Amino acid sequence: MHAAQKPKSKLRVVTLDKESNMSTLWRREEFLRIYSKEDLTEKAQDIEVTTPVKKSQKARYNLDPGSFFVNRFWGRRPDGVTINEALKIGYILEFKRSTDRDEGFLEVKDAEANEQHKSIIGALKAAALEWAFERINFVVGSRRLVVESNFYTKLKKPDIQEGKKVKLFADYVAQVCEAHNRVIVSFLQQVQGGTRPTTEGSRENIGHNVHV
Repeated sequence: MHAAQKPKSKLRVVTLDKESNMSTLWRREEFLRIYSKEDLTEKAQDIEVTTPVKKSQKARYNLDPGSFFVNRFWGRRPDGVTINEALKIGYILEFKRSTDRDEGFLEVKDAEANEQHKSIIGALKAAALEWAFERINFVVGSRRLVVESNFYTKLKKPDIQEGKKVKLFADYVAQVCEAHNRVIVSFLQQVQGGTRPTTEGSRENIGHNVHV
């Protein structure tokens, strides 16, 4: 996505090498210029306390209820972050995989992603009033893989060059297929008693280590 941006775009992907949690991001100078960590903590806590504590988080909450909500916020890990310091715009990127048996699976998963990071967007909007922050959620279905029209719609905001959108879509689908292949191979390993299933024979290698 970074390589496909318009040459003059000032929207910069700041998580190129790997995803980072909020605490790591706020060690970077460009994020400290948006808002101080101390003041953002206060805004975030007001929103985090309204988000239920999950069953898997109960032990941590019971251990230290006073700092749980602050720690949960700074431990949140969006899949990607892009910012444009000149225009004061930021996008939180999230990639979701979902069953696509139901027609409205895109809307359901999109709402789930929005809920997952509502404290990030809410705290930033409350703290940095001159900035505009939004979520961009990319949703992959388990059978239909990627809905092309939805994917292209999501590419409008990150300043992607028109001529590179098709290749970006193809690369994205290839990576999704590879991820599905790993899941299938893992399943076959388990049902075959730990033996490694072969990808040779009747399976065709279509590239990017994807076999069908």
